[in-house]
Amino acid sequence: MKTHLVCEFLIASSMTALAPAALVAQATSCIATASSMTPTNWSVKTTGAGSGGALRVVRDIPLSGPANRFDYQSIDPAKGRLYISHMNAGRVVVFDLDSSRVVTEVNGTPRVTGIWAVPAHHMIYASAAGDHAVVGIDEQTLKIAARIGGIRFPDGIAYAPAEHKVFVSDESGGTDVAIDARTNQKRSTIDLGGEAGNTHYDSVSHCILVAVQTRNQLVAIDPASEKIVARYDVAGSDHPHGFALDEPGRLAFISNEGNGKLLVVDLCTMRVVASHRVGDDPDVLAWDPVWRRLYVASESGALDAFVADGSSLRAAGEIKAPHAHTVAVDPRTHLVYLPLENIDGHPVLRILSP
Repeated sequence: MKTHLVCEFLIASSMTALAPAALVAQATSCIATASSMTPTNWSVKTTGAGSGGALRVVRDIPLSGPANRFDYQSIDPAKGRLYISHMNAGRVVVFDLDSSRVVTEVNGTPRVTGIWAVPAHHMIYASAAGDHAVVGIDEQTLKIAARIGGIRFPDGIAYAPAEHKVFVSDESGGTDVAIDARTNQKRSTIDLGGEAGNTHYDSVSHCILVAVQTRNQLVAIDPASEKIVARYDVAGSDHPHGFALDEPGRLAFISNEGNGKLLVVDLCTMRVVASHRVGDDPDVLAWDPVWRRLYVASESGALDAFVADGSSLRAAGEIKAPHAHTVAVDPRTHLVYLPLENIDGHPVLRILSP
């Protein structure tokens, strides 16, 4: 299923895409109407068809710790680091992308789920769900420097740069929590009216987006006022949890745990423009903004790859790996990182190349 995007955009002939940081100036306040999350005067160059072929395994890196569940990951391209939540080990793995080696592991993060690097404050924020808290890890010392408690089940994390605020999904609490990154103090708790899935910041609309999985909605939050400004029903969705954004392309890619579908939403009209079948119980997504490739990791052990061409996606293959439900991609090298909890009794970090 395809529809034409209402927003006008330019297609660049080269494969040089705008990184999200280049889009921050597109809006200075949250722009979310009943039918759009895109400024009316918005225009930006983006690329046409994405690049790269089917995924192939480059190598497996042995990881320490028990052979149990991993969760979200976050890449800091400037420092060349990958941060991995080793959820059931209660630790954060710090991995050097350039040397392909583990730098250290940060303990004190029981049942760690969401994680997000915030270089502007030299901090990595991690959801320590077992402590009902978010911790701040100093990027220099790699020690816990802050702890923000009173969050029932912290999960996905996003950062709004203009406001210097961190937003955290409280999945079972049905809220999104705002934290001041300058003081590491909780500012507010925003009632979503349902279970929270992942949370992302969109630099074009200047809004925080949250998947409300028990209402099959996307919710837009103004990071300045910390209030909900719009709700969008997502047609065909069933328990939407994970999602990723193509900010210059004005697309949202939403995975649905209930029906194994990947839905593509046009952020100019907030309508579903495509639906794709992925692995059962899809969880984490990763978007390569330069090569315009999307990866969807599922609890069932499938990793599906797609290549974007304008507003359309085409399948670029599926690989199988046990418990392959979390994925990250390095925008500099386009390498894909897949932590696997149990390969011959040990956890490994599988590196793939398109």
